[in-house]
Amino acid sequence: MKILLANPRGFCAGVNMAIQCVEEALKIVGSPLYVYHEIVHNRHVVQRFVTQGVVFVDSIDEVPPNQTVIFSAHGVSPTVRQAAKDRGCTMIDATCPLVTKVHMEAIRYARQGYKILLVGHSGHDEVVGTFGEAPDMITIVESPEDVDKLRFTDKDPLVYLTQTTLSMDDANVIIEAIKRRYPHVKAPPSDDICYATTNRQLAVRHLAHRADLVLVVGSKNSSNSVRLTEISENVGTRAYLVDDRSEIDHRWFQGVHTVLVTAGASAPEHLVQEIIADLLERYGGDVETGHIVEENMHFELPVSLRILREQHAVKA
Repeated sequence: MKILLANPRGFCAGVNMAIQCVEEALKIVGSPLYVYHEIVHNRHVVQRFVTQGVVFVDSIDEVPPNQTVIFSAHGVSPTVRQAAKDRGCTMIDATCPLVTKVHMEAIRYARQGYKILLVGHSGHDEVVGTFGEAPDMITIVESPEDVDKLRFTDKDPLVYLTQTTLSMDDANVIIEAIKRRYPHVKAPPSDDICYATTNRQLAVRHLAHRADLVLVVGSKNSSNSVRLTEISENVGTRAYLVDDRSEIDHRWFQGVHTVLVTAGASAPEHLVQEIIADLLERYGGDVETGHIVEENMHFELPVSLRILREQHAVKA
């Protein structure tokens, strides 16, 4: 059986930065270390940090006063930041800079009086955080049907923004529906869907037709991972989302000659390699890399982490 390995796949620059934030903070302040929401949407990453003394919370009220708290890669609302400040917490912001970009756009357009149509999944951590920047000015739009329900007029200044981890296809369908109904709507100055999401989707779109089956490594709550399975299905190739090799049902491989393996932006590479090793042991064959685009993006650690390191160095 041929294993076609998608490239790029797995960790993006934002995930690398967020994980490094937690690793560095553990070295500086030790445990318990508090993180607001899952640092990234991957079960294995989260569990590894839990075993090291990281406490993931869904409310700032769960963080004891004057403790260090890290905000996840998906970003948080101003309300959350203020709650942490009120508790005297030391805050480390691990928000992906591309998510921060959308936050800044929301703030700027709201101040200019625009009504903002936020294209994304209601309840997703990223959308919740962005919405919190200007709740009176933002309307979340999840589908073309939602566009039909909007009650804005041609006189209302409108702009649309998008969740960074959406499927490009799904986002474009909604955006086109918005443009048809509101031709005067303003677009953001640059595409909000992040480079990593775009590249991983392009890889699947270009490679899935060469495979009989697609395996996407990622957790069920990872939006960008779920989108990869949907794109494969749209191409016409069966796809399954698995956290690791233990979730693979080998009945899937009956009649399969080529399998495409990829990974969402928050899935560790060692999980991919374990799956490949298992498939080779069971079915034999060889591995071919399907290279679509080169990635060299890197994000620096947040200033707040560097300040924390310096403060603890002085105390020591």
